[in-house]
Amino acid sequence: MRILIANDTFYPNLNGCAYFAYRLATYLKKRGHEIFVVAPSESFHNEKSVRGGIDVYGLRSFPIKHYTKYRVAFPFFIQRNLTAFMRKFKPDIVHIQGHFIVGRNVLKVAKKLGIKVIGTNHFMPENLVFYLHLPKRIEEWVKKKAWNDFRRIYEKLDLVTSPTKTAAGLMKKIGFSKEILPVSNGIDLQRFHPGQDGDYLKKKYHLPDKPILLYVGRLDKEKNVDFVLRALSKMDRKIAPHFLIAGKGFEEKNLKKLAKELGISKMVTFAGFVPDDDLPYLYRMSDVFINAGTAELQSLVTMEAMASGLPVIGVNATALPELVHNNKNGYLFEHGDLNGLVKNLNDMFGSDELRRRFSENSLEIIQAHDIEKVISTFESLYKKLVAR
Repeated sequence: MRILIANDTFYPNLNGCAYFAYRLATYLKKRGHEIFVVAPSESFHNEKSVRGGIDVYGLRSFPIKHYTKYRVAFPFFIQRNLTAFMRKFKPDIVHIQGHFIVGRNVLKVAKKLGIKVIGTNHFMPENLVFYLHLPKRIEEWVKKKAWNDFRRIYEKLDLVTSPTKTAAGLMKKIGFSKEILPVSNGIDLQRFHPGQDGDYLKKKYHLPDKPILLYVGRLDKEKNVDFVLRALSKMDRKIAPHFLIAGKGFEEKNLKKLAKELGISKMVTFAGFVPDDDLPYLYRMSDVFINAGTAELQSLVTMEAMASGLPVIGVNATALPELVHNNKNGYLFEHGDLNGLVKNLNDMFGSDELRRRFSENSLEIIQAHDIEKVISTFESLYKKLVAR
């Protein structure tokens, strides 16, 4: 099949949505499909390029202030070139990953050309409003408007999927009328697995000979890494782990300052950006994974940790409880419950046997999210849409 994937962010951008689009394109290409991705270009011009082995048609774009690695496609004057490109590529199916500038324009052209369109939802307004610093009432109004805009675009699609049942439920809650099929983002179980030695990374990051508590992801406000630091400072120091934080973001400076204020700077390592090749080994040299983010529609990093055999401590919010089964492969704590998180950490690092049991259960639970099963599911959905 000729498959067109459209998204407002793509490789080498670092975020869950871009990563999912890249993996989807990569695995579909491996299965013999002809793939093109439409995304913002890396310049002020429309351009064809190859990113990470995937053919990309880039729509002319401009950089975002303070976030120069991300670019936004020009909202005007892109329909003509987009239409010409899609007429030439002649996709059998279009799969959009969002409702913003690229997604809605690709949808508009596809409808005009009579091409079926499937869309996966990765959107949560909470991930956008944190840094607007709006009064609560106005913030709720903005989120409602954002959801309504999303619904207006996605209800035009021929088929809609979401990564989890929780994500589908959120869409139904805002009045989304179409059927929503939960399809996991998937995880590469050949790449992330327990049988890997990551000890070389302990030397690279000068880590002490102690159990490792790991966080991987953006260092932004909604990820609540500051809350984890506060809990770490209240742990039993005899069993307290070393906290390894892998990632970058707006909050990095504030988090380093907080660790110093709490007197735990020596218990924390900020690794910054970790190269993709090192990532599977980073999980394997760690002992427990933690995710306190309250706006996760699934959480790819949590799945990577589970596939690597790690127990997980997660906040009981959004879709994390679909991955973290309390007292089976880890613990769930309530958002804002500092004492609850401290107890979870003390219990987890106080028992090797408990971590071993949780580790085995993580490996069992993650099997349902095998990327090969996910790609087969999307192939089947594409074929049914085209046939219809």
